[in-house]
Amino acid sequence: MLIFLVLLEVTLQIYTRVSIYYDVEMARYANEIKVSADNPKVGHYHQPNAEAYLMGTEFKTSSHGWRDQEYDYERNDAYRVVVLGDSLTVGWGVEQWETYEHLLEERFNEVRPVEMINTGNGNYNTEQQANVYFDKGASYSPDKVVMFYFINDAEVTPKQSEYQWLAYSRAVTFFWSRLRGLFTRSDQGQTFEGFYSALYADDQPGWVASQAAFIELRDVLNEKGVEFQVVMIPELHNVQDYPFNDVYDKVYGFLQSEGIDTLDLRTDFATYTGNPVNLWVALDDAHPSALAHQMIADASYDFVAKGMLNTEVDDELGIDASLEAEAASSTKQGE
Repeated sequence: MLIFLVLLEVTLQIYTRVSIYYDVEMARYANEIKVSADNPKVGHYHQPNAEAYLMGTEFKTSSHGWRDQEYDYERNDAYRVVVLGDSLTVGWGVEQWETYEHLLEERFNEVRPVEMINTGNGNYNTEQQANVYFDKGASYSPDKVVMFYFINDAEVTPKQSEYQWLAYSRAVTFFWSRLRGLFTRSDQGQTFEGFYSALYADDQPGWVASQAAFIELRDVLNEKGVEFQVVMIPELHNVQDYPFNDVYDKVYGFLQSEGIDTLDLRTDFATYTGNPVNLWVALDDAHPSALAHQMIADASYDFVAKGMLNTEVDDELGIDASLEAEAASSTKQGE
C-alpha cells in the first residue's frame, strides 16, 4: 500500500507539472508564495522576493511582498495610489504586466508620474483588504486608495487549518478537490448562485464585517484627506444575463449610502457579446483573462483618474470636469 501511495504521489506530481489544474495551482500558491501575517485580521501576506510559476505565468513578489515592481515607502513627486483587492487584483492566471492595475498605471504615466502599488492577494476579503491598508498600505502615504471589489469578498476571514501541511501532497489536493466538487453538486443548497447570494443575507458575518470594514476604511481615509474609491467587478460566468444583480444592487446601494465613490462594471461587461469563456483564464477557472483585465482597465480608467490630476492634465486625459463635480456632490449628499 505504501509503495502504491508513493507511486501515486510521484505520478500526480509529474502530471500536475505538465497539466494546469486549478486546485493544485492554488495549493502551490499557498505553499510557495504565502506566509502567515502577524495581524490576524490580515491572515496572510506574500513572502518577500518569492518566485513561482503558477497557472502558466511567472509570479514574482517585491521586497515588500507585492506582485508589483519595487516601491519605497518614502514618496517622490509621483501621484501615489494604493490598490486593494483579492486574487483578481493580484492577477491570478495572467502575467503581472497584463493586470488591470498595471495597465492603468501605464496609461496614467503617459501623462504624468503615477505610482500604483498593487497590494492584492489571493483569498482576501474586504476586511483583510482594509487591514492591509492599516497594516502596511498607509506607510506609502498615498493620495488615493482604490479597492477592486468582487462578489466573494463578503466571505468570512478564513482560519488557517492545522492540516495545511497536507496541501503539499498532490494526491491529497487532487482527490480532495474532486470529492468536494461531488459533495457540492449533490447539495442543492450549495449551488453556485445560491452560495454567493447567501453570503449577503443581512445576518451573515462576512457581509457584516465587510460593511464595518468599508466604513472604518472610509473614516480613516477621510481623516487623512486621502481619496477612496471602489470598483465593483462582476462575476464572469454569465455577464449578459447576470444572476447576481440583487447582490450587486445591495452592495452598490450600501456604498452610495455611505458616501463612498463607487463604479459598478456590470453594464460595461453586459455589452460583451463573445463567448464568456474568453474572459476566463482557464476552462475550470473564471478569474479574469488578459482580455477581461484590459476591459476592466478601459472601463475604470476615467473613474480612477477623477481627482487624481490637475485640471490641465484632466483635459489631456479627456476627463469631464462635470463628472468630478457630480461625484463630489453625491459624496457630500451621502455624508
